Amino acid sequence: MDIEVFMRTTPPLPLPVKRALAKLGEDIRTARLRRRIPMTLMAERAFITRTTFGKVEKGDPGVSLGIYATVLFILGMTSRLGELADVRSDTLGLQLEEENLPKRIRYRAHTSQEVK
Repeated sequence: MDIEVFMRTTPPLPLPVKRALAKLGEDIRTARLRRRIPMTLMAERAFITRTTFGKVEKGDPGVSLGIYATVLFILGMTSRLGELADVRSDTLGLQLEEENLPKRIRYRAHTSQEVK
């Protein structure tokens, strides 16, 4: 008896990630519509197919980050892309770093042999 093992091509996404991508897609669609840019023209400007652009507007996780970045560039929204993982906004990372600060700093007097 042969048992076939089916492997997923992509790992399952956490629900908050799915929601964030869906919102990104909706926001891109709204921005495009406000600018009165047809889907076909957006796809041409991004050097992608209309089908791929449709996936972008649906928040498809299989679309590369580079394509999302290009679409945001076309819409004039690239500046916000650089702020996504800004270290100044990383509150958890800053808290962890603060916890690892030394409790005290010891002053070490120099001996005459070290000062040369």
